[in-house]
Amino acid sequence: MNRLPRPSGRRGAARVLIVAAACLALATGCSGSGSDDDTKPESKSSGSASSGAFPVSLTNAWGTTEIKEKPVKVATVSDGDTSIALALGLVPVITPDVEDGGDVPEYKQKAVDKLGAGKLKTYDDTDGTDYEAVASAAPDVILGMNTWSMDDDYAKLSAVAPVVTYAKKTDADTLTWQERLTTAAKALGLADKAKEVVDANEKAFADAAAAHPELKGKTYTYAIVHPQQITYGSYADQDPGVFEGLGLKKAPNAKNYSADKNAVSLENLDELEADVLVVSYPFGDNGLISASELEGNKLFKSLDVVKGKHYAVVSSKDGLASAVAYPDALSSSWVAGKLAPVLADAVAGT
Repeated sequence: MNRLPRPSGRRGAARVLIVAAACLALATGCSGSGSDDDTKPESKSSGSASSGAFPVSLTNAWGTTEIKEKPVKVATVSDGDTSIALALGLVPVITPDVEDGGDVPEYKQKAVDKLGAGKLKTYDDTDGTDYEAVASAAPDVILGMNTWSMDDDYAKLSAVAPVVTYAKKTDADTLTWQERLTTAAKALGLADKAKEVVDANEKAFADAAAAHPELKGKTYTYAIVHPQQITYGSYADQDPGVFEGLGLKKAPNAKNYSADKNAVSLENLDELEADVLVVSYPFGDNGLISASELEGNKLFKSLDVVKGKHYAVVSSKDGLASAVAYPDALSSSWVAGKLAPVLADAVAGT
């Protein structure tokens, strides 16, 4: 199962990539199986990952990362990597400032508080990774499992500290959050902790599905309003995991879409038809169309799923829309609890 892709014809929102970025959305840990073999990390370790033995050697798309001793100071270059560190019980020595002065998502703040971190030390990433800020934090290792800018960043970051990133460039789009977490955990000597995180997320989804049996077997369409297009997120080869993990299944029209063909024009909004339609606005007011404009669209209003009130909007105000669109190791359990009631209301037509 693959991660939600960048929308067709544009560079994705790397700053929102978490994740970003789940058995969710997209990923498999919540719904069960892993991704195809050709999308799994191809890292090789010279140490025992489960025992945390070092040295550890990990191959990546730009070379080889050698980690001689268990890292203590970890820097991150994306919010998804920050989530990995926090989920594994580590407070990063520096992270990108993805909140831009806004509220920290509930699940993230809870993790920070639990670790007694107070407020995370951040750098302004408006113009990309701040190499000098990362270097000044003197990290032992740099996590870059959730970024689309590693082509530009790797050489400069690897001069600062060993960089833990994906084995193939295509992995930037295809790895599940579980695979990203597992690779990072190998480098940190925390494989056992990573398994605990995955198991906890699987249980959260199993519990949420059991609490809402009405979801089982209902078809769904998941659409994401990006700045330049409406994206058909639940295409045939994509398993957002959030939805399947809660018992839903893809709508028949999913077969008409793929990672490379995922844009839905306003003239083809009828392609969104399903038992349940979920629309998210992870970019808030910066999306192609507002919620009120979409709901006022004549074709959209004519859909059976809309007329039957089996339509739900995932709010962007509390971070849920971004967490569903770009799942990660930290947000998955929180998403299960937040999203299941929303889907249940949609099934009921309330």
